[in-house]
Amino acid sequence: MAHTIELRLLNNSSQLNVEVGSSLMEVLQNSTLEQPYPFIAARVNNVYKGLGYRIYKPVTVEYFDLRDFEGYRVYQRTLSFVLQKASHDIFPERKLRIRHSLGNGFYAEYEDRKPLCYEDATLLKLRMEAIVAENIPISHSRRLAEEVVAEYKEYGFDDRIELLDTRPHLYRTVNHLGDMPGYFYGVLAPSTGYVKRFDIIPYYNGFYVAIPARTNPEELTTIIHHDKMFDIFHEYQQWIDIMGVPTIGDLNRRVLEGDASELIKIAEAFHELKIASIARSIAEANSERGVRMVLISGPSSSGKTTFSKRIGVQLRVRGYDPVLIALDDYFVDRDKTPLDESGKPDFEALEAIDLVTLNDHLKRLTAGESVEIPRYDFITGKRQWHEKPLQLTDRSILILEGIHALNPRLTQSVPDGQKFKIYISCFTSVSMDNSSRIPTTDNRLLRRSIRDNATRGHSLMQTFSMWPSVRRGEEKHIFPYQENANVMFNSSLFYEISVLKAIAEPLLREVPDTAPEHAEACRLLKLLEHFVAIDPDEIPPTSLLREFIGGSSFKY
Repeated sequence: MAHTIELRLLNNSSQLNVEVGSSLMEVLQNSTLEQPYPFIAARVNNVYKGLGYRIYKPVTVEYFDLRDFEGYRVYQRTLSFVLQKASHDIFPERKLRIRHSLGNGFYAEYEDRKPLCYEDATLLKLRMEAIVAENIPISHSRRLAEEVVAEYKEYGFDDRIELLDTRPHLYRTVNHLGDMPGYFYGVLAPSTGYVKRFDIIPYYNGFYVAIPARTNPEELTTIIHHDKMFDIFHEYQQWIDIMGVPTIGDLNRRVLEGDASELIKIAEAFHELKIASIARSIAEANSERGVRMVLISGPSSSGKTTFSKRIGVQLRVRGYDPVLIALDDYFVDRDKTPLDESGKPDFEALEAIDLVTLNDHLKRLTAGESVEIPRYDFITGKRQWHEKPLQLTDRSILILEGIHALNPRLTQSVPDGQKFKIYISCFTSVSMDNSSRIPTTDNRLLRRSIRDNATRGHSLMQTFSMWPSVRRGEEKHIFPYQENANVMFNSSLFYEISVLKAIAEPLLREVPDTAPEHAEACRLLKLLEHFVAIDPDEIPPTSLLREFIGGSSFKY
């Protein structure tokens, strides 16, 4: 008689008895769960697991599909693996590079950077479709490191071998799609048949891989509306390649060779160069079309506050008097805050800001009038008023920073010609290897977790629990307006995850497995274990990274 074990299924709040050694796939097939999109992975005792995971002790299980944030990443990783396999089959002599996210998909190119013609794009897509139609199983196993290295050598995966060499272990995790080995620091779908919707579109020196939208899996966007963002990604990626640190293995090697100090200096100098260039553009716009206002937007933990202060310093060098107005001070009284679909206060809605008062003040300030500016009291949830009115001079430039800054409705009283719009985000450029990128959201989540723990007293559980809501707010209020920017700035520093590692790891380990947030903590710990740590002592006090790890010379 088969031994059974207890399983709690959170999807329908049921309790099952399953045979010991059953896989999550077998449990799912024997269940009555139904939904419009296939389950792609699961949380088991609050840890992400693939559907091939086998159960040998009592567990709590929650299945999810690609509408879940992690499910969406599983879809992306799996499709990346299919792309690698198809590319190797069609163009075995060309080395594929998956560069960065772009819209609802990602951008890839070959090492030779020769544009992909439509005929080759069609061949690549047809081969991917064939691999998907074959529904090839994707395996996950632990192997002796020397065996994994031998497989990587066979495929010419020198970048993956470099990563293994700089973080040596006796055994290594490896995935297989057919005979092709691969590695991802997250879960994959159990087989290729789970990633049926995609497209391949020639773009720039490579191609765009379109995938379904997380919020609407029936939607597949094949028209690219992110040219400015792509330019920033591409510029920074080219610079990283020149620096010789495009992957974690390359970065680790430089750190182990004692080059961390030089890497920090060069990365910080590059930031200063870009910020000075943006300040010059603002000054030119002031001279040419009378720009009086700088609007700065970007997602959470992109470094907007420090960037605003550093751009202010550069404007002062050019003889201007930058004046920072905090959009938070224009929040409506808390009891007037709009509610979201669940009936909770929606502080990220545009209507949470008193648009009438803000626009009246902006219009009067740019006309040279004296204006009493509010100050929002976050304890009482009401506005107070500064005793000293604000009045701009001929050399004053207003700086407004906030998530809605690029939404035209925020500053509709000010003529568009008087605005200079900046979008800032943390576009992670260092990849796990040439075919496995690190999502920019992971970089931002690490930043925010460390900062909120140190300055706001938030545990990582609190930060993680709020993160899905933050992400939804970004998708709704920030990303649709990013291409309105005159310029974009990448606040990422290619060395920074190596610095965040030592600070974040102890905090991540404190998240108990009783909490749903434990899954994200384990995933990020898996990412960080691949990095060689860098001591933060040589990071200058004006660095954007100081906003998150402390020690900044700016006042916040």
